[in-house]
Amino acid sequence: MLVKRTILKIMHNKIFYLMIASLFAVGAYAKPLITVHKSIDANKFAQVKITNETIQELACYVAIDGRKIRFRLLPHRTTRWFKANDTRFVLSAISTWCDFIELYPNFKKFKAY
Repeated sequence: MLVKRTILKIMHNKIFYLMIASLFAVGAYAKPLITVHKSIDANKFAQVKITNETIQELACYVAIDGRKIRFRLLPHRTTRWFKANDTRFVLSAISTWCDFIELYPNFKKFKAY
């Protein structure tokens, strides 16, 4: 009886740790690896460009004060500089987003960089 309880405890512990490990494994692949470069150019306009560090195509957008520019980002490529149209925009007014293109097939119609 005691051996049976011990075996059940060991099995439950293994199952518990396996479930916890699987949660971390799924989380590791949730977001694509990108590098966002933000700066101020010589004319004092805020600008941004994104580099895709993965081997997959990404669906992305750059939003400068609410105006979204949607595009596809090819593997190991960098976009052109996207600039604000007013010097009052600061770097915090620029937001970026990228995810895998398989999850957003409607982005396939946008320009690729």
